[in-house]
Amino acid sequence: MSNPFDHGYYHEEELAGFGFKSVGSNVQIAKTCTIVGLPNISIGNNVRIDDFCTILAAGGALSIGSFVHIGGYCYLSAGAGITLEDFCGLSQGVRIYSKTDDYSGNSMTNPTVPEKFTSVIEGRVLLQRHVIIGSGAVVLPRVTIGEGSAVGALSLVTKPLQPWGVFFGTPAKRLKRRSKRILELESQFSEDNALA
Repeated sequence: MSNPFDHGYYHEEELAGFGFKSVGSNVQIAKTCTIVGLPNISIGNNVRIDDFCTILAAGGALSIGSFVHIGGYCYLSAGAGITLEDFCGLSQGVRIYSKTDDYSGNSMTNPTVPEKFTSVIEGRVLLQRHVIIGSGAVVLPRVTIGEGSAVGALSLVTKPLQPWGVFFGTPAKRLKRRSKRILELESQFSEDNALA
């Protein structure tokens, strides 16, 4: 008897036939995810996307590098494009928006209102190599998070963040420098994998 609480993962063999733009090797996507816009989604090698994530890429591109983990309950709205470079990690419940309504009151909001009455703010979101985002954080459009930066749980990222920092808060502010030892470990990791 199968376990009704363990829905499992799709693996690269199955994923290759679903219509993604590209899927690398050793890719696992939980069977409970909702994913729209498969032809606009590229996935590298060694990627895991956990349960109950929602990914919308019908109007824009989503590019996921290699060695990327997307924790459960994340939401990626890639209408204007989202890129997660190699070794990125999203903790549970992270929200990334490449499009959002204008909340100023100068226009109407929500998708049921005709476009001429709304003002959507949009722009590509880029997470560079080794970026990690803590649980429940929100990233808004037109943001680049620089290489090696870490964003704390429940933070709100409204503007680009410089590389190699630790950021926290609403809006996210730099707290301190993040160690670059990750780069040494990546080099060692690459050497170990080349020998395997």
